[in-house]
Amino acid sequence: MTRIDFHSNVADKISYTCRLIRKAHAANCKVVVFDDDQVRLSKLDEALWNFSESDFLPHVMSGDSLARQTAIILTADASADFPHHELLINLTQSIPQNFERFARLIEIISSEQQDTISGRERYRNYQQQGMTPSVAKST
Repeated sequence: MTRIDFHSNVADKISYTCRLIRKAHAANCKVVVFDDDQVRLSKLDEALWNFSESDFLPHVMSGDSLARQTAIILTADASADFPHHELLINLTQSIPQNFERFARLIEIISSEQQDTISGRERYRNYQQQGMTPSVAKST
């Protein structure tokens, strides 16, 4: 069963996600980041290249020919066929399709009202499916 963690009250999703990816990458965890907002996904792509001078966070967009060899994949299509299924980071306001293929799902919830409301709805939905999501405070 997929482990689900909610990281809530996040002030800046892009920066927070970069830190989370850096931590996962340092632990040799392979990551897929799902966001249906192409503008924000492009900003995340750019931020990962410039995030840290001391950390290299190799990443590609899904569908890239190097995806099978890359530990970090960014996608706007949660139903795509990914080469790895360790960690899925969800930046959207909906439950990603096929999330149960992943060992772990992290839901990033901003401090914006609509994001908080949809996060609570997803939390209840996971519970109704018999899952026990955990809640972590953002750092």
